[in-house]
Amino acid sequence: MPRGRRRINHDMGEDERQPSKRQRNNYSSATMTTTTTQNTSRRHIKAEDTFSHKRCLAWFREYTNPDEPDTLGEQKKKKKKKKNSNFTFYLKCLRMAGCIGPDGMEKFCEDIGVEPENVVMLVLAYKMGATQMGFFSQYEWLKGLTELECDSAAKMQLKLDYLKNILNDPNVFKSIYRYAYDFAKDSDQRSMDTATAKAMLQLLLGKHWPLYTQFAQFLDQSKYKVINKDQWCNILEFSRTINIDLTNYDIDGAWPVMLDEFVEWLRQQRTCTSTTILS
Repeated sequence: MPRGRRRINHDMGEDERQPSKRQRNNYSSATMTTTTTQNTSRRHIKAEDTFSHKRCLAWFREYTNPDEPDTLGEQKKKKKKKKNSNFTFYLKCLRMAGCIGPDGMEKFCEDIGVEPENVVMLVLAYKMGATQMGFFSQYEWLKGLTELECDSAAKMQLKLDYLKNILNDPNVFKSIYRYAYDFAKDSDQRSMDTATAKAMLQLLLGKHWPLYTQFAQFLDQSKYKVINKDQWCNILEFSRTINIDLTNYDIDGAWPVMLDEFVEWLRQQRTCTSTTILS
């Protein structure tokens, strides 16, 4: 019997023999190397997907240089008015802390594929809590982008639809609309000039309020040079509640005088148009 077993073992093919100790060790080493490489790749991918405060700050630095105070020079060209001491101090603080100015903002918009006039930029500024149109401070940048978990242009592009879609929530839209007033007006002014107001209304209500065009025309021919915050807030309420034919507008209601005058002006315009057509 022992001889038979030895004969059978002798007749077995090379492929059916048990691997040697050296072969087993080599196989184990190769397997460990492959597993280690795969784990390293997974960690690399995971690290790139995870928000990094350091990468976010480095990204911010691509658009500004705190060592060059001329970063804010573009605003000096646009503003010919003498700024008060508080605003001058504010600009000085921005220079010290680092700030994205108009030039950097333009490059940032190019990198994420958005026009500066796109409403998404207003929503982004709202998320950051930005206090001055055309500028993002380092604090504002980190605050907003940490919440959005964006530390690169590629990640921001993936968030654009989200930023646009949150405007569909009436309460969020109202908050952004109110925020836009203080954001867009000059920091050293209590009210917003009508030119800026029309631009912001076009951005926020132009596609949703059928009477926006007529209201803009009314402002052009009216005595109003500025719009205060109470008027601004009531314009939104007016656009949401008053019918296009104005039939549900109560002249004795608590509307600002500006809107009373707009309704009267628009009714006169419509009457003149009807008379012209009939004649």
